[in-house]
Amino acid sequence: MRKICFTLGIAVLFSLFFIPQVSHAEDGQTYKVNGTTVNVRTAASTDSDVIGKLHEGDEIDIFQESHGWLQTYYNDQEAWVASQFMTPADSDSQSNITASSKETITAPSSKVRIRTGPGTEYSIIGQTTEGETYPLLKTTNDWYKVTLEDGQTGWIASWLTDDPEQENTQGKTETEDNGQQTEQVEPDTKNNKPQEEQADTEAPANGTLEGYTVVLDPGHGGKDPGSSAQDGTYEKDYTLSVANKVAAKLQNAGANVIETRTDDTFVSLQNRVNISGTNNANAFISLHFNAYPESTINGFSTHYYAAEDSRLAQDVQSALSRNMVLSSRGITKSDYHVLRENSEPAILIELGFITNTNDLANIQTDYYQNAVADGVTEGLINYFQN
Repeated sequence: MRKICFTLGIAVLFSLFFIPQVSHAEDGQTYKVNGTTVNVRTAASTDSDVIGKLHEGDEIDIFQESHGWLQTYYNDQEAWVASQFMTPADSDSQSNITASSKETITAPSSKVRIRTGPGTEYSIIGQTTEGETYPLLKTTNDWYKVTLEDGQTGWIASWLTDDPEQENTQGKTETEDNGQQTEQVEPDTKNNKPQEEQADTEAPANGTLEGYTVVLDPGHGGKDPGSSAQDGTYEKDYTLSVANKVAAKLQNAGANVIETRTDDTFVSLQNRVNISGTNNANAFISLHFNAYPESTINGFSTHYYAAEDSRLAQDVQSALSRNMVLSSRGITKSDYHVLRENSEPAILIELGFITNTNDLANIQTDYYQNAVADGVTEGLINYFQN
């Protein structure tokens, strides 16, 4: 009898420590996709097969939660979606005020971040301009849902608006902890107003790029798709899209810009190097996106080969860090063909991991791609001035 009791005790302890914790939602509780395309998978893991996709505004019934995943049914089979992109459909009625009690809000500061949802975990889709007024749709916790100029909707931190009820709100600061975004309380010493949702307002470097030739190299293309993203898109498409925005920004600053490709065509590595040398580039910048089997790996980095190009890499990486929302992985000496064989100052930028959910969600936005353009331009100005 004593042996049986001992065995049962061990079994109970094992169940407490080793059985995964699963919480059950109310039967058929409805959730809504919030601000992004979401993969539907066969299991609660990014390594499982994708069997479908949900889009912004889609609603599904959820039956249980497990470690950041929500279980539903898709085409009559059990399926899972990442909880970070879903919100309860009835949350609109929780912690909300109607527009009738406060019909508009004003952003008294410039560069307040506009997000796809009510929290710092949601993607940034833009920023405010000083004094701009927005129609208020609702309030969820400390966030305002507003209508933007183009008719779309976005969310703004309430403590960075003109709402007098927010005067005593404690500060929140987005920080980086091993590449993962976290929040910490950090009161502003001047007026105890939060700072985390206000984008870096440091003035861009003075000066222009007049007289400088910059060769932009959108990685991959044509028969070479590059890495594949979580949603099946390809690296080659993102590099070209970003290169076009960077080119426009550099040209506005006065630079003579040459792109190694302007459409979906294949260009060999040596031909990319030849374009740099033929045009006597003052700077060659190759644009890429990273990929890794472990989907938690994230962030952007800048690579160089020749020691004398390390300052160019550092100036651009630093400027990107001031403009971009992803975590910085620093600069690295790397033996890439387009760097090693290049006789001109040359760097290669890995602009984020398209195998990481958060990185990819940002990479796909115009806001992020324009931030890359701002960072590259600012970095080059600093480099040439110094």
